[in-house]
Amino acid sequence: MQSRKFGRTGRDVSEIGFGSWAIGAAWGEVNDDDAVAALHAALDAGVTFIDTADVYGDGRSEKLIARVMKERGGERPFIATKAGKRLPAQTVEGFSQKNLTDWVDRSLKYLEADTLDLVQLHCPLTDLYYHPEVFERLDRLVEQGKIRNYGVSVERVEEALKAMQYPGVVSVQIIFNAFRQRPAEMFFDLAKKNDVAVIARVPLASGLLSGKFKADTKFETTDHRLFNRNGEAFDVGETFSGVPYEVGLAAVERIRPLVLGDTTMAKFALRWILMFDAVTVVIPGARNPAQARSNAEAAELPPLSDELMGKIRDIYDQDIKPYVHQRW
Repeated sequence: MQSRKFGRTGRDVSEIGFGSWAIGAAWGEVNDDDAVAALHAALDAGVTFIDTADVYGDGRSEKLIARVMKERGGERPFIATKAGKRLPAQTVEGFSQKNLTDWVDRSLKYLEADTLDLVQLHCPLTDLYYHPEVFERLDRLVEQGKIRNYGVSVERVEEALKAMQYPGVVSVQIIFNAFRQRPAEMFFDLAKKNDVAVIARVPLASGLLSGKFKADTKFETTDHRLFNRNGEAFDVGETFSGVPYEVGLAAVERIRPLVLGDTTMAKFALRWILMFDAVTVVIPGARNPAQARSNAEAAELPPLSDELMGKIRDIYDQDIKPYVHQRW
């Protein structure tokens, strides 16, 4: 497992991390034992970055992470959480000093930590990025020692570009994969210039890029890949990266012949992301130890050739780009 520098924080993190949405909620049922085992497997494989949020299972994910930290002991990995989605309605006013402090205090309690390594604003409305007072409130939480660093998790490239204008923002989390390539344009160059860490989420397009799904694949009623297929619960870009399911399945079949040797499509898709040096860490989810180990193994794959990278770009341009590129 290779490490990459996490922006201006002075920390290095593994280039493959662990995304803990799946062990919290909204990806079908995952029992506590499987979730804990998946976390242990990831850490055993060299993962040193865990991403979570206060709303993943209404704190379940944070509590499971704390349990694993207690079982393992020793040096803790870099643990990033998020705040803001517990508001009953998304408003700028909701990100008050009191609310931000309450959310951070709750995460401190659930993660059983003295200080949070990183707190990310959790995909707030675009208008928030035009309110510097919100970021000044985060500065106060740093001064108080409750958080070491803060960043943002965004839906749109526009939001990422605006967020980087605030000097306290050390990281941007954004959807980036072979089906969502727009961040690789202007945003990546500016992130490198500003020494801002980039966390690539939804790296497998909600599993589409694993190559395991078919037109008749059934998802559980508690799985967002069923209940948010058209954006009924939250931004549709979080489900299959906003790509219509059938369109994504067809594009996957064009990618499949490019995956050579005995590797899997999922590992191939993760290795594609690691080809971009602006990316600090990729955070695939895992519901069991086998998935966690497989994700970590993607870091061992050799670099992809320029020819392969070009073919992936062509598939995106021809099949996917019209559906997603200008939207996010």
